Amino acid sequence: MNSFKLDRQFFDVPCYNLANFLLGKLIVRSLDDGVVLKSRIVETECYLGGEDKASHSYQGRKTPGNEPMFMQPGTAYVYITYGMYYCFNISSSEPGAAVLLRALEPVEGISRMKELRSMKSKKRKTEQNTELKESELCNGPSKLCMSMNIEKDNCNKLDLCENHSLWIEMDPNFKEDFKTVVTSRIGIDSAGEEWAKKPLRFYILGNCNVSRRDRKSENVLNSDNG
Repeated sequence: MNSFKLDRQFFDVPCYNLANFLLGKLIVRSLDDGVVLKSRIVETECYLGGEDKASHSYQGRKTPGNEPMFMQPGTAYVYITYGMYYCFNISSSEPGAAVLLRALEPVEGISRMKELRSMKSKKRKTEQNTELKESELCNGPSKLCMSMNIEKDNCNKLDLCENHSLWIEMDPNFKEDFKTVVTSRIGIDSAGEEWAKKPLRFYILGNCNVSRRDRKSENVLNSDNG
């Protein structure tokens, strides 16, 4: 039994809270050949459902594709973007609400992550063969899915509290005394200015694996903390 694995109670909270609580936690992927991949969650985005025009479940819209957003808290929601890449989300307490993982810090199984990124990349072969820095492996929602072998066929609708191939756990050796940058989400301009600018993205200040820094918000955070 894994005493560090997070249970239903952890996920059964409002989306905004879950997006913050996930920072610093470890996402663990156990591959079929027994290799274990671990990465620290360093950046998240909150999608509220309901009135959130950037959410797949805006106005309560429910389809076969976004069904995991309406399932019990702690359900994996994996969808395809740009017709070729995957994004990984976790459902929260509100129906239709979920947290998108935007960036991870590789911790364990890094050599396998590099192999997976190279194998799954749709870019030119010259780019596939380029040696990636560790900080480039998971610094984006689709990049982290490639590196952690998270796809719709193998992870969508998984219960992160019950299955043995993908879960979230505490890291007893990690001190969660970091500062959290709160800023706007990325790539949702089509949802309109109001929702595009809402402060619903969160990341660990100073972490080099973050997908995109907001230096203005960082400066404000630093000044507020002396």
